[in-house]
Amino acid sequence: MERIALRTRLKPGYEATYDREHASIPADLEAVMRANGVHSWRIFRDGLDLFHFVEVDDYAALQAALKDDPADQAWQVQMNRLLDGDFDKGAGGLALVWEMT
Repeated sequence: MERIALRTRLKPGYEATYDREHASIPADLEAVMRANGVHSWRIFRDGLDLFHFVEVDDYAALQAALKDDPADQAWQVQMNRLLDGDFDKGAGGLALVWEMT
């Protein structure tokens, strides 16, 4: 299993809108994510910064599966209007800075 960390950022003033609209995701999107190996996807918000922590069987395979999926495309359009720059699913994980083993 892969553990991926991503960072995105909200546009100023959109915090409440994001929290409200992202309180849940569409059932069809959750189903396609689970069908493609997502075990968990957690998002923490600190002000405008969003930190995504994903546990998935194969992140590259997930990206490929979601690329043309209508549920994901609709969700990205909805969320991208709130973000300071589009969410780049191809960005991969954040660089490891430190790890306690």
